Amino acid sequence: MEVMQVLHMNKGEGETSYAQNSTVQRNIMTLANSFIEEALAVLLCNNNYPESMGIADLGCSSGPNTLMLVSEVIGAIYAISRQMERPMPELRVSLNDLPGNDFNDIFVSLPAFYNKLKEEKLGSGFDQCFISGVPGSFYGRLFPRRSLHFVHSSSSLHWLSQVPPALDSKAGVTLNKGKIYISKTSPLSVLEAYLVQFQKDFSLFLRSRSEEMVSGGRMVLSFMGRRISEDPSNERSCHQWELLSHALMSMVSEGFVQEEKVDSFNAPYYAPCPEELESEIMKEGSFTVDCLKAFEVDWDGGSSSSHEAENCTKSETLTSGQRVAKTIRAVVESMLESHFGKEIMDELFRRYALLVDDYFSKTRPKYVNLVISITKK
Repeated sequence: MEVMQVLHMNKGEGETSYAQNSTVQRNIMTLANSFIEEALAVLLCNNNYPESMGIADLGCSSGPNTLMLVSEVIGAIYAISRQMERPMPELRVSLNDLPGNDFNDIFVSLPAFYNKLKEEKLGSGFDQCFISGVPGSFYGRLFPRRSLHFVHSSSSLHWLSQVPPALDSKAGVTLNKGKIYISKTSPLSVLEAYLVQFQKDFSLFLRSRSEEMVSGGRMVLSFMGRRISEDPSNERSCHQWELLSHALMSMVSEGFVQEEKVDSFNAPYYAPCPEELESEIMKEGSFTVDCLKAFEVDWDGGSSSSHEAENCTKSETLTSGQRVAKTIRAVVESMLESHFGKEIMDELFRRYALLVDDYFSKTRPKYVNLVISITKK
């Protein structure tokens, strides 16, 4: 599977789109707001105050969350500059994601965003914010040397650049039979393959950003992760994938999907623990860790989103399982469809929703989200 070609959030504004089903990601972004504000305050106060400031959001996706983040960053910079009685810097905001991302959706919404920004925050005289799209993988260079002051990434760095090569079906050996990610039944070699790929990717990410950022520049990164020293096969770390593999295997048992198709699919995903993050940052050597915290986020976002409320009548209220299924589908459908085919998607996620509802009847599942703030040496 070529991750760069098939990984993108569902486009548009339809029922299964990311724009309509990204409440969980929005909640995660909100958790990082205080980290962003603190990082920007330290950056502007401790360095030579920049006339022109480079900002990048890596893995920006599309839909309302993208420009919500940009608005928060710009608002924080505006407040800090006023407090310091300094002129607002010129802002060069780069929105990055893989080439399959719906950049057109972002660009179409920019005129209204600029108008709202001037009306609510900056005033009609501010015209020094330049937003552009930068398609490409953040596991490699994207920007000129020493051009970035602040980098943000949310709900993106747990996606790997590729399926760990040892698990690729081309290797000829099925190591993770009947599963699509790390599971309690996965052999140790599967866990090791995922960790090695994460270490390689995250180290490359840090090395690339090190060349692109100014000294003293700050990054705030959010990951789906797990607690300190928690087993990667722990239910809290991977059970959403376990239930999806159960849904697929139920379709195998009824002849809708070939078992070989399940055996040959492995998700390009890894949820790290704090120790693994800090270890790679220390080994790469270009950054220092300022703060790292773990938060818990409800699988279903806590409640129906405003988008869902607009699109559902009273008789169509979604269950927790349906909300989770729509959220997961909006993120992973492009990968699953390229491997299993479009025709099974509706049935797959119907079954997945039922499995999640059953799981909710026993517990209130939560994701672990890690937020880390680091400084370029």
